[in-house]
Amino acid sequence: MTDNQPAVAIRGVTKRFHTDRGEDVTALHDVNLTIDAHDFITVVGQSGCGKTTLLRMLAGFDKPTEGEILIDGRPVAGPSPERGVVFQKPQLYPWLNVRRNVEFGLRMQGVDAVRRRHVANEYLSMVGLSDAADRKPYELSGGMQQRAQIARVLAADPAVVLMDEPFGALDALTRENLQVELRRIWQEKRKTVFFITHSVDEAIFLGTRVVVMSAHPGTVLMDIPVDVPRDPEHPEDIDAVRDTEEFRTLETRISAAIHA
Repeated sequence: MTDNQPAVAIRGVTKRFHTDRGEDVTALHDVNLTIDAHDFITVVGQSGCGKTTLLRMLAGFDKPTEGEILIDGRPVAGPSPERGVVFQKPQLYPWLNVRRNVEFGLRMQGVDAVRRRHVANEYLSMVGLSDAADRKPYELSGGMQQRAQIARVLAADPAVVLMDEPFGALDALTRENLQVELRRIWQEKRKTVFFITHSVDEAIFLGTRVVVMSAHPGTVLMDIPVDVPRDPEHPEDIDAVRDTEEFRTLETRISAAIHA
């Protein structure tokens, strides 16, 4: 990647679906967005505005009807290990223990067993699951399963991490804890992240930029840098961040745009 080349470029993307009733439905219209390396982009908007449709095209699961999506200057032609996807519901293999789930992507890449175990242990420690490494997914709580899914995606070392409301199904306390964990991991690893959420609070706390999508058909309504002060000694103190005037101002502005 050159200094001037974005990690992700979405250019004039429109997506139409043909329904069983013979109707053409436009989910996205003329979406343009540039994401630089190491950005943490959070995306908010009303239900049905095309957020997940856009993520699926970034992942290579679907193709645009018009326009193009480039990752590191190359068109997205299909799924790739360069793009890791964290779904709302954990996608873990029930017959593998947690460590082997985390190792799975590395195994597919041909990484040797010693290196796989080392990397898996690193990420399990990072998400606080070292003590659960030998357990099966069904022995874990929902929050722990989501931690394992995040560890598995990050362990495969993708250039871009795509996250589709990964904390949406969790209780409030678990969700808040995982927000703090994810922000801390991002600070350490500096991955490029595209994160969908319905929570304006979550979007501001996690993101370096918040993208607001318009209602159906979806397009980029606002692209707002997040400039919220954080205590250098405790940058992930979520309550302190939320209590700042800058946070509250952004929250009001974004909420008004979504519901306008």
